[in-house]
Amino acid sequence: MKIAISTDGDSVSAHFGRCPLFTIAKIEDKKIITVNTIENPGHHPGYLPKFLQEKGVEIIIAGGMGMRAQDLFAQAGIKTVMGISGKVDSVIGKVVSDTLAGGESLCKPGAGKGYGLDKTECSHPEKDECDH
Repeated sequence: MKIAISTDGDSVSAHFGRCPLFTIAKIEDKKIITVNTIENPGHHPGYLPKFLQEKGVEIIIAGGMGMRAQDLFAQAGIKTVMGISGKVDSVIGKVVSDTLAGGESLCKPGAGKGYGLDKTECSHPEKDECDH
């Protein structure tokens, strides 16, 4: 099975579509085979389900995701697990041990705007620390 986890640093990102990275893990027979990170290619309606499907992803794990995105993943045959937070390594461990329990999406309509890939304002106190 191949999973994709919305990733921000070493933690699960609260906003799926605007996360900076995806952690892709291949798990077979309750063993981690590979773990890689890839950059989020961009948040465009309908694009990420196809992009991740082409990478062989069967399950997407995130803090939150809008209902439209969840529907598009379902149409692509990819299961979504929302309401997840914490360290990515810990989440992968829970997938391996079959103890990961999803919950309600942490996203509320419009909550992801200005976060991650779409962020346009610097949150650093020093302007020259920004790379936006």
